[in-house]
Amino acid sequence: MIKKKICMLGNPGVGKTSLVRQFVYSAFSDKYLATLGVKIDQKTVTVGQQEVNLLLWDLEGLTDLRALQTAYLRGAAGYLLVADGTRVATLETIARLQQQIEELLGKMPFALALNKKDLAGEWPTAEERLSELAHNGWRIFRTSAKTGENVEQAFMDLAARLV
Repeated sequence: MIKKKICMLGNPGVGKTSLVRQFVYSAFSDKYLATLGVKIDQKTVTVGQQEVNLLLWDLEGLTDLRALQTAYLRGAAGYLLVADGTRVATLETIARLQQQIEELLGKMPFALALNKKDLAGEWPTAEERLSELAHNGWRIFRTSAKTGENVEQAFMDLAARLV
């Protein structure tokens, strides 16, 4: 079995903790508790014939890496950027974070979880920006931590690119 560290990054309140909870425990809670520092969970998955122990580092919500203990990112094999589909500004935050991570650690696999798909009727239109990100090679998953939609797919896609 191999171990791979994945960091969860994005603004406060976008659903990073809820996505991890849904992926690891198949559970959801409407209660919002801000993550302070880092919370680490793990889940073992099978990718092809390989067992992979994913160490999921749920980092506190932030809008700039300079506010983060960059030691949290060291040793990461990949990362999941999380944006809130009801708040377009969170897309710009994760675009900035992705650039900062690449400057700090170099290129590594990542994906975007555009979360809160269950509230899709409340999503402002950001299709042009999403198309631009996809054109630049971003893997984008429209997820719902509440219903579980596309959560497993986002994590498993990233895991597959780590082995």
